[in-house]
Amino acid sequence: MNSEQNQAGYRLLPLVIVHCLLFIVSGCVTTPKDPTTPRYLLYTSAVRGNQAISGDELAGLIPQKPNRRIARTPLTPALWIYQAAAQNYRPEAAQRELLAKTTEFDTLSERLATNPDALRKVNRRFERQARRLRRYLEEGNWGMRNLGEAPTYFYLRDVQANAKKMQTYLHQQGFFRASVGYALDTLLENRVRANYLITEGIPYNLRAFTYNIADPRIDSIVRAASDKSVLKPNDRFQEPNFNKERIRIEELLRNNGYYGFSRQYVRFDPDSSVSQPGGDTLARLIDVWTVITNPLDQPAHPYYGVSDVRVTVTPDAPTASDAPASSRQRVTRRGNRPETSPADSIARPQRTRVETAVPLDTVVQNGVRYLYSGRFYPTRLLDSKIRIRPGQLYSQLNQATTQRQLFLLNQFKFVNIGFTELEADLTRPVGLRTLRANITTTPLTKYESSLETGLFLLYQGQNVPGPFGSFSLRGRNLFGGLETFEASLRGGIEYQTGFIGGQQFYQATELGVNTSLSFPQVLFPGRLRFRFSPDNPRTQIGIGYNYTIRPDYLRTTLRATMAYTWQPSPSRLFSVFLADVNLINTTFAGRPLGADFEKELRRQQNEGSTLYLSFRRSFSSSLNFVYTYNNNVLNQNRRANFLRVAAESGGTTLNLFNTNQLDKFFNRLDTVRGLQYYKYLRLNADFRHYIPVRSRTTLAFRVNAGIVAGYGPGQAVPYERFFFVGGSNSLRAWPSRRLGPGGAVPQTDSLNKPVLSTRYPAQFAYNFEQPGQVLLEGSAELRGRLFHLGADINGAVFVDVGNVWALPGTNSRPRATVGSGPFLTQFAVGTGVGIRFDFSFFIIRFDGAVKVWDPAQRYTNSEGQTVDERFFLPQFSFGQLFSGPNPLVVNFGIGYPF
Repeated sequence: MNSEQNQAGYRLLPLVIVHCLLFIVSGCVTTPKDPTTPRYLLYTSAVRGNQAISGDELAGLIPQKPNRRIARTPLTPALWIYQAAAQNYRPEAAQRELLAKTTEFDTLSERLATNPDALRKVNRRFERQARRLRRYLEEGNWGMRNLGEAPTYFYLRDVQANAKKMQTYLHQQGFFRASVGYALDTLLENRVRANYLITEGIPYNLRAFTYNIADPRIDSIVRAASDKSVLKPNDRFQEPNFNKERIRIEELLRNNGYYGFSRQYVRFDPDSSVSQPGGDTLARLIDVWTVITNPLDQPAHPYYGVSDVRVTVTPDAPTASDAPASSRQRVTRRGNRPETSPADSIARPQRTRVETAVPLDTVVQNGVRYLYSGRFYPTRLLDSKIRIRPGQLYSQLNQATTQRQLFLLNQFKFVNIGFTELEADLTRPVGLRTLRANITTTPLTKYESSLETGLFLLYQGQNVPGPFGSFSLRGRNLFGGLETFEASLRGGIEYQTGFIGGQQFYQATELGVNTSLSFPQVLFPGRLRFRFSPDNPRTQIGIGYNYTIRPDYLRTTLRATMAYTWQPSPSRLFSVFLADVNLINTTFAGRPLGADFEKELRRQQNEGSTLYLSFRRSFSSSLNFVYTYNNNVLNQNRRANFLRVAAESGGTTLNLFNTNQLDKFFNRLDTVRGLQYYKYLRLNADFRHYIPVRSRTTLAFRVNAGIVAGYGPGQAVPYERFFFVGGSNSLRAWPSRRLGPGGAVPQTDSLNKPVLSTRYPAQFAYNFEQPGQVLLEGSAELRGRLFHLGADINGAVFVDVGNVWALPGTNSRPRATVGSGPFLTQFAVGTGVGIRFDFSFFIIRFDGAVKVWDPAQRYTNSEGQTVDERFFLPQFSFGQLFSGPNPLVVNFGIGYPF
């Protein structure tokens, strides 16, 4: 062996030793100590040999999940913790204690039978103690439950059952001749790998479909909609698709008058006796008969039309006779005993009568009878939400849409829809029958109010929390248009060091009032507004005023908005802000620190700060359009998408006037009393994608892009409409709103050299916000549950990429504009880990991140040398966690970042 081979062997030797130690340690720790327990642990399960059916589908049929490992090594720390905590698990003692507590409770209950208050206290104490002991017996002690993971043992019977389950699944997917075997690998004497060996065989494909429907009317309806069938020729035979087709036919017929129809009348008869192609083909063929039978001893299915619609508005709770359609009964003419059958007891209409003791005011609108008790609602608007009409055939879709539309009005506590079959139809065996629709609503409280108090911070900085109070009032249907009026008054005080003035604390006060009036329709001339009636339309008119008093300035903000929203489906939402007008006024005069603060703003402006832009007296107006798509369901870990696209045009109506007229009207040239106005265009798109990895593990991605450009005097854009990156919901390795633009250094001195932090001289100073006109950022985050400790403790690993840039001609700083350097090298990259406390109703989040690539770290130092340290990760050091040149930036947030 030559010297090079020796050196290679020496380099491999540490790796071999480490892996051997890992296997030895894991084998020693995870070996069961109790001789009565199974000997082998399930190390992993593998699916092999499958081609058409994905391995994930087949692996999902395996209920046994191996213990979690670290990066695919044999290390299972959660299992070790469980086994260590199990040494102190005493179920026999807990069982004895539970028995003693139960006996004690029975004795005390007999003694306190005449004292209800004392008995309730004893009962609550016993339930609390018994619940704790039962949880101990069922789930183990605290360490086993919250920090550990129970061992997953290998059982041969489980593997055999899983193989049989996979074979059944393959048969359901059209592989009628498939077979599943298994092979077992023993690892390190105490672990087993289960290999499931799949032989799919040749699949069966659908060839032709034939209908065999006894009812001629149903036959014509089903054939007319056959193009919407889930089953298609040449598709592989898949049993789940037959269940979907059965549901489709049921919904189709229920939307065409067949109120009592059930999917139990639908069956599919496959016929595989057709001649098969010869040779080694990729598929076999099968024909399918779609059979729809009639009710027992009846020549056809009865179908229903709506003859009468009654809407009852009553403050009383709905009675049993007004139960929704899911609680229907069939009542015979011979008496009141309900006679039910598996096929029609769920789907038959009620034959009961709504009784009310309160005199009702009756109004008829478009054939619908409205009965009011005490509370009156505008019939014309209610009528636009009612999809059930006299003279129509019964439709399950119209019933669901009506219930949804009435509920979304935010006027009713309950909305129940039931149907009553008229007595005249009882002797008619088949054919058209008639229903009466009973829509019962219970109004919400007309007025609601709430009061909140607490401590808050107005601004981020060195602040002392102060008290705040908020009073809200909501009124419904105040003006008879189903509108909702909301008003809120908020005020607060805090003490802060201020922008200047050293460490002396000053009082800062904020007062605000906001009002809004919301209508359940699109307020627009003509009949166009009625086209949005099925889409939960809403028009909201709002006005708000905010007043801020600080020792360095006074600031008032007046905002008025008018917006349309409509929602065609639960996942799609459209919003149009027809008007969004803001009037901002800031003054420094008369404030104790006003002159010094204004001077400080000018000084920082000369150093590159853009904060002064937010203190200009200004007027802005805009027209916005926002589209949101979100199919993510709360608390469901499944593949989902989120997309939000916003287009905004600022100062659109100002284009009707020339620049001289606008300058004169707004007195723009007067920097003290004049108003800055804006003309700009802004576009922003935010896309997120969620991929479930395991039951409680998700891989989340986000891409956020935008551009804003001003075309008015000076190409000015409202400060709030710029883009910013950095902070808890953006690139988390940089302070909030402090990254960029481009590769520019965050702050330079008079010699164009980087300004360093006064607290940590190894770091750049991030004193100023960095607005940009072009935004492009993205994030990837792996989220998963760690353990339970009062709440679910979740962890995360993430990578953030992005930056903002200035448009050419709007920023003179080096490498700050688009195209001022290699584009890819100006993307900042950060990475980190996070921990989240999930309390179900809200999430507290802490994320720690460090810089990987910092585009600003290419600069000229004080000696005139060019420094290029853009790959900045090596500058991170655990020894200088917060004081080093690449510190850990800790972000706090509520909820997930995206």
